[in-house]
Amino acid sequence: MLDVAVIGAGPCGLAVGVAAKRAHLTCSLFDKGPVVSSLMRYPLYMTFFSTPDKLEVGGVPFVTAAEKPSRREALTYYRKVADYFELDVRQYHEVQGVRRSREGFELTARHPGKTEPETVYARNVVYATGYFESPNPLGVPGEDLPHVSHFFTEAHPYWQQRVVVVGGGNSAVEAALELHRVGARVTLVHFLGEFDRGVKPWILPDATNRVKDGSIAVRWCSRVVEIRRSEVVIRFEMHARLEALPADFVLALTGYRADLTLLRMIGVEVDETTGVPRHDRATMETNV
Repeated sequence: MLDVAVIGAGPCGLAVGVAAKRAHLTCSLFDKGPVVSSLMRYPLYMTFFSTPDKLEVGGVPFVTAAEKPSRREALTYYRKVADYFELDVRQYHEVQGVRRSREGFELTARHPGKTEPETVYARNVVYATGYFESPNPLGVPGEDLPHVSHFFTEAHPYWQQRVVVVGGGNSAVEAALELHRVGARVTLVHFLGEFDRGVKPWILPDATNRVKDGSIAVRWCSRVVEIRRSEVVIRFEMHARLEALPADFVLALTGYRADLTLLRMIGVEVDETTGVPRHDRATMETNV
């Protein structure tokens, strides 16, 4: 039996693994993808907002070529952390079930290369899955069409294509700029009348100028009401007027939310308004 089973092998999961190692506890990390799999969905040429020291785990220095780390540098760094501490990271093991047992918890994990799921017992379970795998849905007809995505990794496939980007935060703004640079015809759709306040300060002037000179079209104060095979129907907030925007691709970059399925499965109480599990702020322990 493990002392600690960690669901999720992202930066937070790795930090738990390091802490357990230092406390001489047996610990395994389970992830349905590779280590720090959420970073794989980040844009290929993304630069982090944080400085390297804010992303360090276990006191291992994060040395970067520039002031802010890149996606590639982060992937390399977290692999080295897992190697350095000899963490037991069970990649491609998706935890599909968790239930209480007499001495702690029973986890059911499935690996695509095995016919039967694996049962793991642990005295404690740490839930560290993050939220990047679960995008906020628009909740409109056509969202499931094949040319619609909630993730953006690189601009090349969209060369000379009409792309509607939904959102006004960092992800949407950075995607719009990259798409413009490779020759895509970009239209941003945002429910506010300006970009979100959290947009990185070093990209905001470029985005603002591209909107001003018409290189990137924008529809402020509007929402998507339907996605069709070759167009996106939006409605303006002020006067409820509809407009159909031509679109070969749609990138709905409207943020993400945590998947709390496993927590609810074992009886953890969740605030339905905020989505925050009931927990002790000092220990981070839930009601289970």
